[in-house]
Amino acid sequence: MPMKPLPSSSARVPVKFKIPTADNLVPIRLDIEIDGQRYRDAFTWNPSDPDSEVVVFAKRTVKDLKLPPAFITQIAQSIQSQLADFRSYEGQDMFAGEKIVPIKLDMRVNHTLVRDQFLWDLNNFESDPEEFARTFCRDMDIKDPEVGPAIAFAIREQLYEIAIHNVTSARETRISKKGRRGFEYVPASKAGGISLDLVKYFGHKTSVIRKRKDWDAFEPIVDILSSEEVDALEAREGKTTR
Repeated sequence: MPMKPLPSSSARVPVKFKIPTADNLVPIRLDIEIDGQRYRDAFTWNPSDPDSEVVVFAKRTVKDLKLPPAFITQIAQSIQSQLADFRSYEGQDMFAGEKIVPIKLDMRVNHTLVRDQFLWDLNNFESDPEEFARTFCRDMDIKDPEVGPAIAFAIREQLYEIAIHNVTSARETRISKKGRRGFEYVPASKAGGISLDLVKYFGHKTSVIRKRKDWDAFEPIVDILSSEEVDALEAREGKTTR
């Protein structure tokens, strides 16, 4: 499957808003608390799906998790609000060009702790975070089936934030020629000499680049925590939340 890079003649080429992945999915985060009961989740949503599916999802979630009926409205409204934010960027200009950006993973999924840092090619609009996550879990011998989706979501969420930044940057440049400096981007032509061959190692669906000089500094770390360590972390996270 051939890659479909955007025009790269300039680092400031305006294109229409799109998350740099094959599937233009919206990362959705929910954190809702009603009468002492809390529901948290993270997943992706196809913005092309009919809005009626949001309420269907909310009702099914409340039923499956045996949550109070009041959660239906809150879940539906939160999803609809986040979809509205995404759609507000559709059709707007954003900057593109030869650029790679840092992606960081620092998460705990059940008993598995994952830390990693790598660079992602923003010009690969056929990249597949889920495929990368599956490869990562296989290579790191991660058994928990919930870790892969969490890694893919974290990547999609960061790419979405970067795409939003590129829209904001394009908008501000139209207003002021000086613009505003944001993320530090490294031209792909400069990184190519010290990076892995992406197609050789992962195929066209992956955009991950690891600089050779960073292999030791940013080697993936995967730890399996004991139940006592998980309890201690959750207690600490609970105090921080309160």
